[in-house]
Amino acid sequence: MASVADITKTLQTLGLDETSDLSAQADVFKNPVDIYRSYIANELHKISGVDRELIYPALETNISKDAADLNLPVPRLRAKGKPAELASKWAEAFPKGYVNCEANGIFLRFNFDGSKLTELVLPMIWSKQSEYGRNNSGNGKVAVIEFSSPNIAKPFHAGHLRSTIIGSFLANLHESQGWKVYRINYLGDWGKQFGLLAVGFELHGDEEQLSKDPIRHLYQVYVKINADATAEQEKIDAEKAEAEAAGKPYETPVTLHDKARQFFKRMEEGDEEALKVWGRFRELSITKLQETYERLNIKYDQYDGESQVPLDLMNEALEKLKTLGLIEEDKGALLVDLSKHDKKLGKAIVQKSDGATLYLTRDIGTAIRRYNKYHFDKSIYVVASQQDLYFAQLFKIFELMGFEWAKKCVHINYGLVQGMSTRKGKAVFLDDIMEVAKEEMHKVMKKNEEKYAQIKNPEEVADIVGKTAVRIQDSTGKRVNNYVFDWSRMLSFEGDTGPYLQYAHSRLCSVRRKVNFTDEQIANADLSLLKEQDAFDLVRLLSQYPDVLKSSFRFQETSTVVTYLFKLTHMVSKLYDILWVQGREEPLQLARLNLFGAARLVLYNGMTLLG
Repeated sequence: MASVADITKTLQTLGLDETSDLSAQADVFKNPVDIYRSYIANELHKISGVDRELIYPALETNISKDAADLNLPVPRLRAKGKPAELASKWAEAFPKGYVNCEANGIFLRFNFDGSKLTELVLPMIWSKQSEYGRNNSGNGKVAVIEFSSPNIAKPFHAGHLRSTIIGSFLANLHESQGWKVYRINYLGDWGKQFGLLAVGFELHGDEEQLSKDPIRHLYQVYVKINADATAEQEKIDAEKAEAEAAGKPYETPVTLHDKARQFFKRMEEGDEEALKVWGRFRELSITKLQETYERLNIKYDQYDGESQVPLDLMNEALEKLKTLGLIEEDKGALLVDLSKHDKKLGKAIVQKSDGATLYLTRDIGTAIRRYNKYHFDKSIYVVASQQDLYFAQLFKIFELMGFEWAKKCVHINYGLVQGMSTRKGKAVFLDDIMEVAKEEMHKVMKKNEEKYAQIKNPEEVADIVGKTAVRIQDSTGKRVNNYVFDWSRMLSFEGDTGPYLQYAHSRLCSVRRKVNFTDEQIANADLSLLKEQDAFDLVRLLSQYPDVLKSSFRFQETSTVVTYLFKLTHMVSKLYDILWVQGREEPLQLARLNLFGAARLVLYNGMTLLG
């Protein structure tokens, strides 16, 4: 097992003093590559005279097989002279031994000694276990992450699915970097539609169905009452036209929409009976949502919503905007003309002509309340790219209002999901997505009767692998890209899919299960017996996992981790035919089990991070 003493010994071997020779950016007890970065930065500083703190961050890892262990683009160092000539000169002067340095055009390529790296990395992984890859760079910092945020009584559409998957990953990722994270689900739970829903429930509601599946039943009620309202309006229009043709006066009756507006007005005025009906719909929906999120391994610290923003706080915000001279009136509505500060931002309405608040007003009030509660260092909104302009306007208003925390607000956007269908109708509910994934995976599993018979709990396995399929399909490409939702591809055990990751992890578990050694025996194996270049290539990839998480954090990108995990599983799959375990001498078995066990731990850590 790697200990502080072991790592200190490695530093000393490389001629490094942990008190004076390590960069302030180095984390040598959590990231093995940082030890080499420190050594290279020190040696290159002596050769080139370039500041060590400039060299250190320029040393980059790359998971491509053809890339070096660390790559340095010489132009980044801003040294005098032609980059290619400097690279050649410095490579020639770099000391031979622990690290091989060669010039490649304007790049310096550094490759580590495979056996030395193996003796450093594998013990560190076995020692850290689930902590391997994580760091404390965000210690003391607070992140509030708002994601998923569906509308009550409306289907949980594909955009909400993307927000849920990306947001939950970002929350886990921030925690892996030492941040304190608060997960917020900001529900669409206020507005005239709840008046329409209350009117609709009186006509079409069913108490039993409401208790059984509130979200689906409220949606059904909402669809019916909207159809009623449309039919009613068509009837009124026909009667009005007939009356006008006959020269008779026509008195428009009180419509369903009128009743809905009246009901919502009662809600806004604090009418107990109206709020009781609305509150019941909201609570039942949240209970159901919690069950669904639990199935996806997601928990929230707070279920917030538009309804939770105090009216007096929004009024205070409006008054502040007026005092700052930012409010203009247009036909009774109040707006902020942001084009004066940035032409692209246009005008943003903050109050309707009838005095009603808007989503923007409620978001301003929510942000103020959120900062007062959490004093965040970062507030992330995970919302589709169609809302880019909206969030640019919102953040600009925060800035104009003089809030210091305006620059701490971040919009993490994403592309559209195309071709998504539950095969059960037009409305997409998260439960349907999960159920279809489970059913389809179950069908795939049944195709192999022999293996299917060995599974003790096929329903549970189908559910887990199906959920993985949905998550991974959403996370393979860059989040800003659109992607096509494809059931057949995502449920395959071949190619870069969720089921393939689960299969790869299961196979690594199987390798461990087939031997009778203890974890302690494996962890203390003689690693000098690992001599194959393929083994060193895998160790090199395992050493890069902490860097992969840092890169993923830097760009807030799920696909960085997913791409790495597929690279890892492909490499491990190749090694089964090269590094046999069974039938070999015990010391060699233990060494190879140590390598496969480290790969399983890293794969487990990455999959857990993805949820």
